[in-house]
Amino acid sequence: MPRKAPALTDFRRIVVKVGSSLLVDVAGGRLHDAWLASLCEDIAMLHKDRRDILVVSSGAIALGRSKLRLPRGPLKLEDSQAAAAVGQIALARIWSETLGRHGITAGQILVTLGDTEERRRYLNARETLDKLLEWKCVPVINENDTVATSEIRYGDNDRLAARVATMASADCLVLLSDIDGLYDAPPGEGRTANLIPLVERITPEIEAVAGASGSELSRGGMVTKIEAGKIATSAGTHMVIASGKREYPLRAIADGNPCTWFLTPANPVTARKKWIAGSLEPKGTLHIDAGAVAALRRGKSLLPAGVKRVEGEFARGDAVIIRDLDGAEVARGLVAYDAGDAAQIVGKSSADVKMVLGFEGRVEIVHRDDLVMG
Repeated sequence: MPRKAPALTDFRRIVVKVGSSLLVDVAGGRLHDAWLASLCEDIAMLHKDRRDILVVSSGAIALGRSKLRLPRGPLKLEDSQAAAAVGQIALARIWSETLGRHGITAGQILVTLGDTEERRRYLNARETLDKLLEWKCVPVINENDTVATSEIRYGDNDRLAARVATMASADCLVLLSDIDGLYDAPPGEGRTANLIPLVERITPEIEAVAGASGSELSRGGMVTKIEAGKIATSAGTHMVIASGKREYPLRAIADGNPCTWFLTPANPVTARKKWIAGSLEPKGTLHIDAGAVAALRRGKSLLPAGVKRVEGEFARGDAVIIRDLDGAEVARGLVAYDAGDAAQIVGKSSADVKMVLGFEGRVEIVHRDDLVMG
């Protein structure tokens, strides 16, 4: 039976990607104030309804270029980096002020590819996002163009947005584009092209259609949007491509305006747990007592007090096997401490962790969101 397109209000955590051309007149460097005000009004309505909202925003280079009055045409890498340094300040101020009119605090996060590929940096970024959302802030994320090089750049913010969505365990990714979705042929120029409203699974046929129907106005084009869709849906995140050319673009999606939904068979929690259970090589073992086993089976996190012995050489964020005192595997999870620190807090109460280690660590040695029962 065919699945139906979801509604935007079905989701609890939404990442919204905004491209440079939507935010800034790239040729003139002028901010699209009215459009941004309408988008922030949409964000405020969802935020008021207790949704977590994250924004992935381009525009730093375009804004910096305008302020520096740089000539038109391609920029050298070092010129782009310097323009971004100027533009980032302007971009952060713009988002802070516009969201601030609705009583929303914005937080800026700059990332590079390495921040999502290197485990420790990934965890640091994830924990920062979690804390900002806990404080009811709206994180505004951008690729760190001031330090990124041609070798490590994402190259487009569609895939960056998908990486952020998976990092934040978002259940919906919105790509606001210069086109209102995926068409079965290149739209315009007198050709017949039909919007594809729903993609249940990204197949080679869908990828072939995307290669033919990408918008020339978009930096990434439709191909990178499909790549973003593969990243997002494999991690349990639904994705929608919708037009950002109209004001109140999120309201337009909610009202049923034309767009393309990409569905996922999972959700962020189950997809993440499947990844932990089957895709990661365990680097160590935690042996736990009967009380801790019972707590895990009730859906609790693993606390240091329940751990009796640590084996292996692992770093924070690595996968570990959790065994009972008879050696039977109970669970697998991502550990919150390096092996040396974990060994020091074995059997300790959470209140004693800071005294033992000399710093404020996590209460849990393995959080329940990072744990899969055997």
